[in-house]
Amino acid sequence: MLNNKQAEILKALAHPTRIELVKLLSAGEKCLCQVLPLLKLEQPIVSQHLAVLRHAGVVEAEKRGLYVFYRLKNKKFTKIIGLIDEILVDELKESQKELREAVKAR
Repeated sequence: MLNNKQAEILKALAHPTRIELVKLLSAGEKCLCQVLPLLKLEQPIVSQHLAVLRHAGVVEAEKRGLYVFYRLKNKKFTKIIGLIDEILVDELKESQKELREAVKAR
């Protein structure tokens, strides 16, 4: 059961737009109207991505009057994205090292 929930969360995070939404919401709650200009995408597309994140339990929404505000359900989702960034930086450094070694070997 735990593995299924983990897979659901990772699947929800497995899209560049949804990763960007998590990064944007890491700074705090935002109205959909604040997110749209930052992503430069149409409202229905952003709403669909937010629905995926909401369904997986990554974000929660609150309607206030005409506006819907979104926030991360847990700030640790930001850490997940940060760890992935760190892994990618490590891999890039390793690739650069291997490339330098290959150039020296010529």
